[in-house]
Amino acid sequence: MNIKPLGDRVVVKPSESEEVTKSGIVLPETAKEKPQQGEVVSAGSGEYIDGKKIELEVKVGDKIIYSKYAGTEIKLDGNDYLILRQNDILGIIE
Repeated sequence: MNIKPLGDRVVVKPSESEEVTKSGIVLPETAKEKPQQGEVVSAGSGEYIDGKKIELEVKVGDKIIYSKYAGTEIKLDGNDYLILRQNDILGIIE
């Protein structure tokens, strides 16, 4: 099943958080930090502001950094995704 976000929203597959620290300590699920990086898997068509269409700056396949508590988490076909607005995206990783 595919998700087609509307307007200025994007669907992101969050990166996996680390399970072992650099010193070798294994972290339980409750101690892991929420990831702030991911890959855009689907993007909306943009938004209209004052009658002008503003295209999204990100595209499918871009690796991005987003705000820590941004977006809506969803689970689809056993995978976790995040739907966020373009304003919640902080930058593109090159």
